[in-house]
Amino acid sequence: MVVDESTPLLENSQAKAKTPLPKTQLGLTLFVLFSEPMSAQYIFPFINQLIRELGVTGGDDRKIGYYAGVIESLFFVAQALTALYWSRLSDYIGRKPVLLVGLAGLSASNLCFGLSREFWSLVASRCIAGALNGNVGVMKSIVGEITDNTNMARAFALIPIVFSVGASIAPLYGGGLAKPHDHWPELFSGSFWVQYPYFLPCVVSALFAAFSFFITALFLEESLPSKRRGKESQLEIGAQVGTASDKDASPVPIRTLLKTYSVMIPIANYGILGLVDIGFFALVPLFYATPVEIGGLGLSPFAIGVCMTTFGIGNGLFQMLFTARAIERFGERRVFCSAVLAFFPIIVTFPIMSWVIQLQKEVGLAIWILVFVQMLSWAVIDMAYAVIFVFVTRAAPNKYSLGTMNGLSQTTTSIARAMGPATFTSLFAFSKEYNLLGGNLVYVLLLILLCLLVFLSRRLPELRKDKQ
Repeated sequence: MVVDESTPLLENSQAKAKTPLPKTQLGLTLFVLFSEPMSAQYIFPFINQLIRELGVTGGDDRKIGYYAGVIESLFFVAQALTALYWSRLSDYIGRKPVLLVGLAGLSASNLCFGLSREFWSLVASRCIAGALNGNVGVMKSIVGEITDNTNMARAFALIPIVFSVGASIAPLYGGGLAKPHDHWPELFSGSFWVQYPYFLPCVVSALFAAFSFFITALFLEESLPSKRRGKESQLEIGAQVGTASDKDASPVPIRTLLKTYSVMIPIANYGILGLVDIGFFALVPLFYATPVEIGGLGLSPFAIGVCMTTFGIGNGLFQMLFTARAIERFGERRVFCSAVLAFFPIIVTFPIMSWVIQLQKEVGLAIWILVFVQMLSWAVIDMAYAVIFVFVTRAAPNKYSLGTMNGLSQTTTSIARAMGPATFTSLFAFSKEYNLLGGNLVYVLLLILLCLLVFLSRRLPELRKDKQ
């Protein structure tokens, strides 16, 4: 199959009624997907405090951002180096075996992180987690294979909800279960809990990943067309995909995909979206935890966990109520182009909060109103993820290349997310330390990247609603 700039997105000229969602398999896939935000985000409420306690900053709190950014980035560095290979491998051996390896790696690495008392061991555990885990791209391939163009947007609209719920639960137990010997001395009085004060939230994440491993092994069905059992399943999927010959029933070469305009535009949008979003996500707990004297809010790890948990719950409800309906009414392209504009109010509220906190010297009503504006805008932005997943899936030349497509997109966004935390938290610390642009240089960089994202979003095509 020849693929070039003129290759259309997956489509069919005959419009059909909407296909019901495959509730059982989609539900299992989304449940397993919970392990991703839970394993990635539970460290955010306590990572800055952990870095401070390890003593690697030499007592200079302004340098915490450098080291916290490295820890937060390493997962995505390792993932960027391996995600494409895992996704490409899933195009040949199936989705399920790759998922099992990733879940096992998540469980083991979370335990290692909780037992780490040296900076290098924290580094090693996060690298292991990222290197063994290509699950997000693989699970998006599964969603693309068990849906068609009439119900794909509704299915992908559920993914941000999963991440929102995971993002609400993970910071809650990440901050709430840290240092259990201080909160519940009668239950956690041993010397072990004093030596490893952050082990308990790590165990919770490890156990959930292990439970997801067994759920996947026992109940999740293989979705890769070439690995599904029975001729009837093969014929059914072949009809959905629209493959005309065995020539089309194989993954398209990576080099060919990289030269295809209709493939690279949604991938580029996904990468820049991930870079700006992870920059904001890394800056929020750092800004909230930074002492008031330096221009932050001076919140405790528990307060930060409560803020992010509240946002996660509210964001989940927002996505559930509005995302699918907005896509149905306005179309994927218009929703994406509008959603990314919500980054503007998010970015400008950071320096405004710094100015207000310097005047009031405490977190008052004005600060909480600005925090609410940030979180509401963030919920609007999350609508863009559901849409860009659809664009990436629809750009695949055939469903036998879905793993590679999602691997390319996951690699791109992993590179962006690997650069993001270290770059933005370090630039935040650098800006504060040398008072560059009044300590606001990091926000100027975010605005420049946002302008690039707005430009790229206008290059996305309109999508048809025809069934595959």
